[in-house]
Amino acid sequence: MFKNTFQSGFLSILYSLGSKPLQIWDKEIVNGQIKRLQDDDIQSNVLEIVGSNVQSAYITCPADPVATLGIKLPFFVMIVKNMKKYFTFEIQVLDDKNVRRRFRASNFQATTRVKPFICTMPLRMDDGWNQIQLNLTDLTRRAYGTNYVETLRVQVHANCRLRRIYFSDRLYSDEELPPEFKLYLPMQKS
Repeated sequence: MFKNTFQSGFLSILYSLGSKPLQIWDKEIVNGQIKRLQDDDIQSNVLEIVGSNVQSAYITCPADPVATLGIKLPFFVMIVKNMKKYFTFEIQVLDDKNVRRRFRASNFQATTRVKPFICTMPLRMDDGWNQIQLNLTDLTRRAYGTNYVETLRVQVHANCRLRRIYFSDRLYSDEELPPEFKLYLPMQKS
């Protein structure tokens, strides 16, 4: 999908304020819902994924099940709200042994488990809005002893609210981020 695109800086695959935030995503809903709504904490539109369990509602990018993202940028960043319910997401990567590996982070998992094709990891989130950052180069090397080549697929399951999902060439400080990549929390009135 992005394989033949020049990749540097930031590459966004979901932005809740866009005219069609799920344009390149597939939605799977069995018992839940996916909708855009106003979040009171940030006073802005966000994408909410809710379900009776984590498998009952999720989004996948790219939408085409045989296509791949082809994103070579090694840092995955997701701005997500902790809904205080079970939540999980998964990233499928390709390594230099030409093997597809998955990294799954869940807030209901207590330990990290590395199996040949999937690494499951615990995810600790603060209350409210969180910025989750994964160094896919480091994760691939530490879990499998191989080198990260590219990201093939991203899947985000219930239960969460999303502001943005993007990839970057390195981690950026708040001062370096473009304004539309920052999460502004409204000033508290005293």
